[in-house]
Order: sequence, then C-alpha cells, then structure tokens
Amino acid sequence: MPETKATTRSEAAVSPSRVLGLFTPTGIAVSAVLAMGFLAMFFRWFIQQAQISMAHPEDWGHAFVIPLISGYLVWLNREKIAKESPSVFWPALVPFACGLVAYPFCVFLIQNPMTAGFSMILALGSLVLWMVGPGMFRHLFIPIAYLVMMVTISNKIMIEITFKLQLLASQGSWLILNLIGQPTGWFSVDIDGNTLEILTNSGEVLPMNVAEACSGMRMVVAFYALAAAVALIGCSQWWQRIALLLIAGPVAIFMNMIRVTVLGLLMLGDPNLATGDAHTMIGTILLVPSLLLFLGVVWSLNRIIRSQQPGLAS
Repeated sequence: MPETKATTRSEAAVSPSRVLGLFTPTGIAVSAVLAMGFLAMFFRWFIQQAQISMAHPEDWGHAFVIPLISGYLVWLNREKIAKESPSVFWPALVPFACGLVAYPFCVFLIQNPMTAGFSMILALGSLVLWMVGPGMFRHLFIPIAYLVMMVTISNKIMIEITFKLQLLASQGSWLILNLIGQPTGWFSVDIDGNTLEILTNSGEVLPMNVAEACSGMRMVVAFYALAAAVALIGCSQWWQRIALLLIAGPVAIFMNMIRVTVLGLLMLGDPNLATGDAHTMIGTILLVPSLLLFLGVVWSLNRIIRSQQPGLAS
C-alpha cells in the first residue's frame, strides 16, 4: 500500500503539467484549435508575403523554401524532441500577447510587412513555448527562428542598402576591369557613381549603369538564407556556423562584382548582352559559381574540423 500511495502522489504531481500535453487527447484538440486560430489571425500576412514573393521571385522567391527547411530541421531533431515531455509554460503568454498586439499595429497603422512578419514569428514561438514547455522548445527554437529568413525587408531599408551595394559593385568591377583592360591595351574604364564607361581601343564609349538589379541585394539575401541552412544542417560546431554567416555577405558581394565584370566584358562583343533578358539570364547563370564558391568554403571548414580531431591529422 505505501508504494501505491507513492505512485499515486507521483502521478498527481506530474499530471497538472501534462494536462494540456501535446500528445494527450486534450492537448491535440487544443493544439488544433490554436493552430486554426493562429492561421486565421495571420492569414493576411501569409497572403501578402506570397504575393510579394510571386511578384518578385528573383528577390524573394526563396521565401517559399524557408518553411520547408524549418520543417526539415524539426525532422532532424525528432528523436531529441520525442525524448522530452511536453508541459504547459504559462509565462510564454506574455510574449505571445505582445506578438498579437504588435501585429495589427504593424499591419494597419505603420503598414510594414517586415515588422508584421516579426510579430507573427514572435507569436508563433511563444505559442509553441506555451504548449510544449522549455524542455521541448529548446529543440524547436532554431527552426522557428529560421523563419525570419522568409520575411521581406522593408522598402526603406532595401533602398538604402541597395544603393550602397550598387556603389560597391561599381567600384569593384571598375577595379577588376581595369586590371584586365589596361595591361592588354584593349580597353580602359572610367567610373562616375554607379555608372561605368568602357572606352575601347577604337575610341568607342560603352556606358554601363549598375542599376538596382545589379546591386547584389538578392545575392546577399539568398546567400544568408543559404548560409544559415547549411550552417544548421551541415555544421556541428558553433564557430563553424558563425563563420559561415560572417562570410556569406562578403562572398555574395564579391561574386556580384564578378557578375558585373563579366557583363562589362560581354558588352565589348555585343552591348545588348548587358540589357534586358540576356542580362537577367547571365546574372542567373553566374549564381552557380557563386554557390560553388560558397560550398567550397563550407568544405574547407569541414576539412579544418576533421584535421583537428585526434587521430585524423595523420
């Protein structure tokens, strides 16, 4: 009888934290209701985000892939998640309420999809924390936080960053083109802001404007999304992950300089190749070596890790 009483007390002590456990009938019913309520609450943002991504697939088309990567990250941690016991964590209602209050403010008052998206992610993370508790949530935090990569950056920030990237692309390609053209005597290049003027040895002047499409912003955004995914899936060390995130921007900017340089060289043969559909196609093709360069950096980091492990240096 004493053992039975002890067991009963233990079950009674556990049951309050599991009464809304994720895998109990009550928990499943509550989860379904909360999920439908969450989708209804943020339905407007999801539709708006989808419209932006479809209207500008070259810039934000990757937003459709981000949730799939987040789901894959959850699947990778499925065994760790299954070992945790879900429990209700009531303090999470505070940030959840903040997300719910901030969302309509961002949508209707300041009309900013970026901050509205951040509010949605805050509410989602808080809701999950409330339902499953800190133990299980620690394995779900990174997949939820990764959803930030699908939120479009506001136009004001985009314009300011894009202009600076235009100047970087112009100056970098101007330097590379001169390193190629001046020693050979084939051409020389002058720069004025974000406009390059290629002067051929025959005296012809070919103006090349590094517009917003050549700024490299789409490369930077896509590379950071890719870097985060590779870091989370393919790297085991935290310093490795931080290194990938730090080099993603410089690699994207450098490869964009190479892209503008290639377009400038193609203009020497046919000026029309640097405009219209040809310009877009060439820019897309040059994303491939950019990706290969980035994956090469990842491979190098993995080699460094292996060589530092005992028994592998030899």
